Amino acid sequence: MHTPPGTAKPNRLIHETSPYLLQHAANPVDWYPWGPEALQAAKAQNRPILLSIGYSACHWCHVMERESFENEGIASLMNQHFVCIKVDREERPDLDEIYMQATVTLNHGQGGWPMTVFLTPDQKPFFAGTYFPPDDRWGRPGFPSLLKKISDAWKTDSAGLTNQAQQLTERLKNELKAVSPVSVSASVLDEAVIQFREHFDERHGGFGSAPKFPPSAGLSLLLRCYRRTGESLTLQMVTRTLDAMAAGGIYDHIGGGFARYSTDERWLVPHFEKMLYDNALLCTTYLEAYQVTKQTSYRQVTIDVLDYILREMTDPAGGFYSSTDADSEGVEGKFFVWTPAEVLEVLQNSDDARRFCACYDITEQGNWEHRSIPNRLRPIEAVLKELNLTIDELYETVQRVRPLLYRARQQRIPPGLDDKIITAWNGMMISAMAEAGRVLGIARYIDGAMKAADFLLSVHRTAEGALLRTSRQGRAHLDGVLEDYAYLAEGLIDLYEACGQERYLTAALQLGERIVHSFRDEDQGGFYTTAKTHETLIIRAR
Repeated sequence: MHTPPGTAKPNRLIHETSPYLLQHAANPVDWYPWGPEALQAAKAQNRPILLSIGYSACHWCHVMERESFENEGIASLMNQHFVCIKVDREERPDLDEIYMQATVTLNHGQGGWPMTVFLTPDQKPFFAGTYFPPDDRWGRPGFPSLLKKISDAWKTDSAGLTNQAQQLTERLKNELKAVSPVSVSASVLDEAVIQFREHFDERHGGFGSAPKFPPSAGLSLLLRCYRRTGESLTLQMVTRTLDAMAAGGIYDHIGGGFARYSTDERWLVPHFEKMLYDNALLCTTYLEAYQVTKQTSYRQVTIDVLDYILREMTDPAGGFYSSTDADSEGVEGKFFVWTPAEVLEVLQNSDDARRFCACYDITEQGNWEHRSIPNRLRPIEAVLKELNLTIDELYETVQRVRPLLYRARQQRIPPGLDDKIITAWNGMMISAMAEAGRVLGIARYIDGAMKAADFLLSVHRTAEGALLRTSRQGRAHLDGVLEDYAYLAEGLIDLYEACGQERYLTAALQLGERIVHSFRDEDQGGFYTTAKTHETLIIRAR
């Protein structure tokens, strides 16, 4: 039996700000947010903790909620035998890092979300997995079966599980301890280029096989190596990958922006969620590639992505939203796919529709579940030959009709929006906008970066100068972690270089001082991911 949305008495998550946690507020599960109340309840009742970690844009997180967390019978088992805690990994990257390391260790290197971890009352993990179906299938135990087995094991041998959890925790501490310092020389960079070359997919771009994630940091490194050595093969790895991603279905050819990753090696079929940090990092990479190559397509991708962010992912107060879901109306990708008939219905012109469909691979048979993900992977020469057009004629049609298709798509039910504002990710986007505004001479990007920076410095910074991790609707909370300080400081420096206002440089220097004072490992060097004053967890990661 499932509880219809909106009919159940809300649980404790109703008081949270995270859209992901609020999505679970009507579950029949007696969810706690992570905090003293939940941890004290586990100790007082001597119950294991069932820790579920996910995020708004996660497809399988939504599946497990529908199948298990909305199921009265499964929820009853959870409530009867466990203290159940729900965590948004984007709000608490510290918890996510620790317990993902446990999940990977316990599952032979495999991990993912939703993350399902069972802890002793003192927060130490003894069993972990990811998605579990509501019944036994696909070689996975059903979630109810798993709950019963773990509950029985705790009742009959809690001492054994506690000892197992202690041993795992010690192992995790060793794995997350500081690494030995090494010097970085040109030879290390040369070796990195060799490693990239060994894994480079010459046919499709990118590295390795499916699934493929956009390798933003790697491409930026390769661009810098190319500028140092002038080696053409190094640049080719970058341009082949950037061209393939911009042509593939991972890129939203109607509205701009990149999806999280491609499920295939061709960059055709994405996992359709869009993350702010991916788009910030990719914008920076495309902009850098434009500066190196002067290829106008890279400039256009940068502009299209940043305009998408300003149009759809910017809060009126100035911050940038976190993500959009893969699903709409419960169907993955439904918002983004087309048929030729739908294109013709919007354009009301058979020549325009035929041209657009040929250019973007929208066919009767489809390329994904009988519908078409717009892409430009087909060689443009073949498209022009089929249509008997010049490149300028095709370009004119596409530029004229794309806004019509965008407006029509906006009438569809959109994917869910996670409108919380995360300090680190906003710092990344401030960098991207400031750099693009400076390099391309586009004032609206510098203005957007300034508005976001002013919002963060007023709402996400305490009177003492410490950063808060996240806010929604003006309510900021949770301690900032190292990445919040680092990325915001970098964004403020980039913004200072773009607009010349010294207050941003001053704020960046203040954040740098706090990093050294609060995060530095005085004994072994390097930095912890959490500050000295942060909540004490089972591990303080570096």
